[in-house]
Amino acid sequence: MKLLSSRDNPTFKALRALVADAREQRRGGRTLLDGPHLVAAYRDKVGLPRRLAVSESGQSKHEISMLVERCAGAEVLLLRDGLFRELAGVDTPVGILAEIEIPAEPTTTVTTSCVLLDGVQDAGNVGAILRTADAAGVHDVLLGPGCAGAWTPRVMRAAQGAHFDLAIRERVDLVAFMGCYGGAAIATVARDGVSLYSLDLSGSVAWVFGNEGAGVSEKSALAARLRASIPLAPGCESLNVAAAAAICLFEERRQKLYRMTARVANEQTANQVANPSPKRA
Repeated sequence: MKLLSSRDNPTFKALRALVADAREQRRGGRTLLDGPHLVAAYRDKVGLPRRLAVSESGQSKHEISMLVERCAGAEVLLLRDGLFRELAGVDTPVGILAEIEIPAEPTTTVTTSCVLLDGVQDAGNVGAILRTADAAGVHDVLLGPGCAGAWTPRVMRAAQGAHFDLAIRERVDLVAFMGCYGGAAIATVARDGVSLYSLDLSGSVAWVFGNEGAGVSEKSALAARLRASIPLAPGCESLNVAAAAAICLFEERRQKLYRMTARVANEQTANQVANPSPKRA
């Protein structure tokens, strides 16, 4: 391992810039993964990271030493604990970071269900929505202007590896996208929308989730074909956007799983009627 002990080291400065500046990430096409879970997820689903950074106190941990072995071929840096803490951005860092190349954005047309984020600024919310989309089986996530950077370390920590299962597009013109989308675009609003539970979600849906304070922008709401609201208890004004996204995405998943289960049951019944079991003598 190459030891880094000075803040003036050019490599350390370059790594710190990736943590502090989303523009630097976009310019260089690189970002940092923080912690064994994210590093292992990247190794399993994508490949070899560009570089590893390990803290002095972390190098003796079995989980970290095993990850370093699994990433044989990548450059490994050993950082003084104080320097490592500056990169990790948390009070008690686990002890391993990975520098990776940000994947190229997909160019294929989106035809299945997807998530559109309209000015969602909180990194924790963006990461939580990415994680929920992955869990709900929604592969495509499109971020409009004004959203927290999808590949910033804070968003990646909140998403817990979901990035590597998703097709993520940033700085997307959401209005133009909805104009070409073949499914139903649904803008989620706090009130006065159609009840989520009255919607037929059997087809492809583009879910539009808006800013934490202002909600979905008027332009995006007008471009959507429907406005939907989650029925809330009396006196409650709104939900956190990540919680609302989870409810909507899993209501769609529930409906589709129910229909699939019902279809399989009907096919089995029809097969039994057409091919009855022979009677025993």
